[in-house]
Order: sequence, then structure tokens, then C-alpha cells
Amino acid sequence: MPRSGVENEATKTSPSQPYDPAYDPLKSATPGAGRDYAPTYWVGTAGEPPADDGPITQDTDADVVIIGSGFTGLTAAIFLAQEYGIKATVLEANRTSWGCSTRNGGQAQCASGRLKRSQWIQRYGLDTALKLHRECLDGMATFKELIKDIDCEPQPGGHLYLAHRDKVMPTLEKEAKLLRETFDYDAQILDADTVKREWLDDKEAAGAMHEPEGIGIHAGKLAFGYHRKARALGVKIHPASPVQGFETRNGVHYLQTPGGVVKARAVGIATGGYTSQSLHRELKNRLLPILSNSIVTRPLTDEELAACNFRTHQIITDTRILRHYYRLLPDNRLQIGSRSAITGRDAPQQKYEDMLVGDMHRKFPALQGIELDYSWWGWVDVSHDMMPRIHQPDARETVYYALGYGGNGVMYSAQAGRRLAQWIAGHGQELELPIFTSRLPFPNLREMVEAQAFAPFRRFGQRFLYRWYHLKDEVI
Repeated sequence: MPRSGVENEATKTSPSQPYDPAYDPLKSATPGAGRDYAPTYWVGTAGEPPADDGPITQDTDADVVIIGSGFTGLTAAIFLAQEYGIKATVLEANRTSWGCSTRNGGQAQCASGRLKRSQWIQRYGLDTALKLHRECLDGMATFKELIKDIDCEPQPGGHLYLAHRDKVMPTLEKEAKLLRETFDYDAQILDADTVKREWLDDKEAAGAMHEPEGIGIHAGKLAFGYHRKARALGVKIHPASPVQGFETRNGVHYLQTPGGVVKARAVGIATGGYTSQSLHRELKNRLLPILSNSIVTRPLTDEELAACNFRTHQIITDTRILRHYYRLLPDNRLQIGSRSAITGRDAPQQKYEDMLVGDMHRKFPALQGIELDYSWWGWVDVSHDMMPRIHQPDARETVYYALGYGGNGVMYSAQAGRRLAQWIAGHGQELELPIFTSRLPFPNLREMVEAQAFAPFRRFGQRFLYRWYHLKDEVI
């Protein structure tokens, strides 16, 4: 939560409902209706939210409806208008970009989902892996083009993938070699001394892999920039309009909101980690929402910067399975995030913030006792096979979704929005990669047996996996 003395400018717009810190997408029928933002650094420093078109207040018709006004939904609407002349109507349960898009770490990486390139080869074969890599590079180009005229405080230069233990370095070196020689992607290995001397003195650093693509952004300013860009193109954005019922009759979609029914020819779903189980039958049990915590310190003094030897503002993640993502922000605050609780009910417990603070102290002992100005958590949409989908699940219905980024959606959401627009405009048959041609999978057992019957046991499995991942990350 924001600390005393830190003003959250965005709360001046008087939302109808307060922020719900215990919201859980596996338990709640909808994310709410007009709820306030989570108290994030991005919302607190982005300025006033842009003007919108108000909630739905009567029955209305729309050519295309996008559900969700986050990065994906807004970019889909932008591309529909720019490339196909289609003016979409965006329905948002709460406030613009209320979910993942203002609760993430602001790291635009050249990635799609949670798998490494070597894992792509194992799963799909080399030819498809090379095409997926080109899709990511194309996505980065899409993202850079979109943000050219948005003041989102970009911090370019690449991504530092930091080895948190010595034993990880051989695997990292092997991955970097594969990236250079097979994917023609200039990933370079840095030893521990180089990292600590020339980049930052993270006490855990046993070395790192530096990849050339990666940009840090201000997530709130980017979200509001997308919003303004979409409305300038004629897109209608309706907050406080959750979809509480979804029926399709004779090829027409009827979306029930608190203020009226919206009839649509086509629907794109872009609800990320805030996707309700009851939103649409094709989405039930096909995502595992997981929580991530994030904290932002007060601005570091010159002495603290020197003590931590911060020489970079580039985005950083470490090699833990339960990874940390962190960087020095433009105003010299440290932002760091990692895993959190498993349920929404447990999310507000102080111990999860304390765990993350302890992690920060382990990496940067000089910051012991530093004040936090912001602390929050948010849901991440993780698919059960760790790869996203931008897909039409039923060829008989004009319903499409873009979901499952697994924490790598800041950049790829722009490309996913573009691909979602492509589907909606009737050009989805041109998309051939597995992430476009297959449904989000149900839960699986060791990637061998997939079944919806496993869904009730997902969080039990998650608890077990978190313990196992911790052992692998820190002990074994």
C-alpha cells in the first residue's frame, strides 16, 4: 500500500467503489464495477487518468467489442482502427487499465510466455522455434513503434539476466551460445566481477547474460498513452461496465453489463490475469492466475547509489524459477518484484511484503531500513503450458482471445493486440504458429496428461510447486 506522505494523484477522480486488495479471479464472478486502482507507483505518478466515454447506460449495438482496457485491449483497438478501419467499443469492469497493465514491473522483454528458446526447440522443433523468435523480434518492433509518441519514460539498452548462484552459469552460458549461433541474437555472458563492477553490485550475482533487446517503461503512462491514442482514433472506452453475462445467438453476441446489453458482431477478450471463470465457457479453467508482489523505495541518495554501485537503468531479472524482476527507475527509486500469496484472501498479509524486502536486502545490503513509498500486488495470467494464445477457439463463433503471457506481457501485449485485431478483421488464417492455432490448454500432469478434471487441484499443486521451486532455487 502507498506509504503516508505519498500522494496518489489518480484517486482524485472519485471512483464509485474502493480498491479490493483481496480480489481473486478464481473466486469472484467479476472484477467489480468501477473499483479504484491498486495503489501502485505507476498509477501514483502517471497523472490524472485520461477522459473516457463513461459506463454503459443503455442497450447498445457495436460492430466489435473488446473486453478489457489494458495493454492488449487498447492496442487491439488501435490496430483495428489504424489497419482495418474498425472502431471498436472497449468494455472495462473498473477503470482504464485497472488490472495487469498498471500492476506489472514495466519490463518490456523480447519474450512471449515463460519458456526459453531452448525449451521452444524441445517442444516445437527448431523451425517453429525460429519463427517464434522472429515473432518476438517483430513484436519488439511493433512495441517500439507504438510508444514513439508516448511519454512513458523508456529506459532502453537491453535485459540483464542475472545468475543468482554459481551453479546456474553453465546453463546460462549454453543458452547464450544457442541464442548467438542458432537465433543470431547477440546474447553475451558477463562474469561476476564484470557485473558487480560495471553494472550493479547485486551481492547474489554469480554472472549474467546480457541480451540486446529490452526496455523499461512507466506502465501507467504507457497505459494512459494507449488510451488517449485509441480514443483519438474513434474508439469508445466504457469503464465500470463489467461483462456479467455473455450469450451468443444466431451469430450475434449479447454482453450484459450493469447499465445495459451490448450487442456485437465480434468480441475480443483481453482480460489477462483478471479473467473471471464465468466470463466465457472457452476460458473456464484454462488459466492459472498467480500473484506477484512489487515494491518501490524512496529515491536513493548518491551515497546509496554508490554503495550499490548502480551503473545501469536497464531491466534485470534473476535466474530463479520464482524470479525477481527489478531495476533503477528514472527518479532513482529501486523497484523490485517477485512471487506473492497463492489466494486473494492471503494477499494482504504483511509477510509477503516482508519476504520481498528481505530479498532486496540480500541483494543490496546497503538498503537495509530504506523506506518504501509503494507496495502492491497483482494477478498474472499464466497458461498451463507457459505459452500465450491469440486464438479463435470456435470457428463457428466470432469470439477471440489474447491471454496467457505469464508475466512477459508488457512488450508482447502490443504484438498480441495487433494479432487479435488481425483475427477480428478476418485475417487470422494467415497466422500459423502454435500460439495462434491452438486453444489455451487445461491443467496438465507433467505435460503428459491434460484434463479439466485437474482444475480443482491447481492451487494445491501450486503450493507444492512453490516449495519445490524454492528448494531448487536456494538449496539443491
